Amino acid sequence: MPSRVLVADDDRAIRESLARALELEGYAVVPAVDGVEALSLVRRESFDALVVDVMMPGVDGLAVCRVLRGDGDQTPILMLTARIETPDRVAGLDAGADDYLPKPFELDELLARLRALLRRAAVHGDTQRAAETLWTGALRIVPAARRVWWDEVEVQLSKTEFDLLELLVRNEGIVLDHATIYERIWGYDFGADSKNLAVYIGYLRRKLAAAGAPPLIHTVRGVGYTVRAA
Repeated sequence: MPSRVLVADDDRAIRESLARALELEGYAVVPAVDGVEALSLVRRESFDALVVDVMMPGVDGLAVCRVLRGDGDQTPILMLTARIETPDRVAGLDAGADDYLPKPFELDELLARLRALLRRAAVHGDTQRAAETLWTGALRIVPAARRVWWDEVEVQLSKTEFDLLELLVRNEGIVLDHATIYERIWGYDFGADSKNLAVYIGYLRRKLAAAGAPPLIHTVRGVGYTVRAA
């Protein structure tokens, strides 16, 4: 699946040209017109990296960084700004940005910095994932081993079932819409008439129930699905 990158810039020309350039490089790009929309999108969806302009009205790029880091979100952030003085760069890094690129910038340099951020995040993620265990109630998921237990009973899942359950548990309490789930699990949306997702949700519910789990996966009609422990 292509890396998902959010581009937040209130300058429409920069936002759209950067989105086109990244899409040509194979990235899946989601635009945001300001900091408020950027925060809303990051809290609803998963991204591999964020490219955020500092100077945005209302909630600026520095505030976006501070809020996300305060929430514990460690998504790599590349800051863009017309401010080139050292104190401004320090302020961006102190706010939680991973890298800082002054405007005007060369596209090749931005792409190189973005690739470097994604590489570092992948190494960190592999290390973190190897020791990671996800919990919700008595449901235990070990992503590195791709194994799932309810209490002491192991639940045997297919690759797609495991990926779907892991996605839902990582976003516990958040309603994920159909399009987001299709994109994250299958790489594209099957369309409004597809029953593919509902079928796999049914598989998961039956296997979890057979292991003794109460209903964990809840349907939000007309929207999607969420995991909530009883």
